[in-house]
Amino acid sequence: MMHYLLKRLALVVPTIFIILTLNFFVIQLCPGGPVEQMLARIQGEERSLLERAGASGQDEIKTVQSSLDNMGTYRSDGGLDPELEQRIKRYYGFDKPLLERYWMMLSGFARFEFGDSLFRDKSILELVREKLPVSLSLGLWTTLISYIVSVPLGIRKAIRAGSSFDAWTSFAVVAASAVPTFLFAILLVILFAGGSYWDLFPLRGLVSPGFDDMSLAAKVVDYAWHMTLPVLAMVIGSFAGTTLLTRNCFLDEIGKQYVVTARAKGLTENRVLYGHVFRNAMLIFIAGFPGAFISMFFTGSLLIEVIFSLDGLGQMGFAATMQRDYPLMFATLYISTLLGLVIKLVSDITYTFVDPRIDFSAVNSRGS
Repeated sequence: MMHYLLKRLALVVPTIFIILTLNFFVIQLCPGGPVEQMLARIQGEERSLLERAGASGQDEIKTVQSSLDNMGTYRSDGGLDPELEQRIKRYYGFDKPLLERYWMMLSGFARFEFGDSLFRDKSILELVREKLPVSLSLGLWTTLISYIVSVPLGIRKAIRAGSSFDAWTSFAVVAASAVPTFLFAILLVILFAGGSYWDLFPLRGLVSPGFDDMSLAAKVVDYAWHMTLPVLAMVIGSFAGTTLLTRNCFLDEIGKQYVVTARAKGLTENRVLYGHVFRNAMLIFIAGFPGAFISMFFTGSLLIEVIFSLDGLGQMGFAATMQRDYPLMFATLYISTLLGLVIKLVSDITYTFVDPRIDFSAVNSRGS
């Protein structure tokens, strides 16, 4: 087992290296980088200023043009001063060769030094710490509640396979999963967040103003109050696959010989199901939990964050992509990839605790 773990840990570095390298050089080919974004913003501000001055006559336009000239941003031919462009490139570090910027990124990431965001005037670690509670709350509670609902429901469906309960619950969960999550979110806003009917839940933020001054019980209630609708919207559309997978896994295990033998020995049905079948049927969920959590944590909450005005990693990552905030983009990619690889390794270790028969070292030796 130790040999397997060391080998997996050794693969983490080249995996992250390949992912970062591919993304770095592909993104450099995309038009509209941070320098171009800033130049376009300056040009837009100058154009807007001149248009507003135009309403006051030619004398005002000349005054504005003179002011822009003094700032070193405006040229008589309508373009930007080349010296300004060079200053912007130096400010963003784009005056350095491509390979030098690439190695600077890798060396910084190796020391967990991500630098500052190009457009937010904050360090990237500070930004991640600010947004982390929202995304962590959405991902963790959605995944846990989804499993808490899906596993018992799937077991019940397996026990009553072929019954009317099995049929109508299958229809319900499949129909729920077919509806996009954001539609559920909008429906919940309309019904329960003051959209058209009841104004029962808040529509902004993770906690209420004055949260730090509340008692512990009040903090728990306030936090749950804010989380109810976003988590419910994500859970409704996410538990169908887990429910049906649980049902099918249990049905497959129930038909095996060891279950027949256990029943023949006189064990109760609950002892058979939860003492023997459950452990074997749940292995697939242990493998799938990290992937489900990472998916919810980093990608599944963007629309929910927008609809419920939650400022999390989803919105930050989307804004960084639109603004071409390269340091923030690559840091988010690095953190999510590293976290995903580590959690996947933890799930393999958990495998061995749930079922000691699994020996990754033996599998590794046969593969080599």
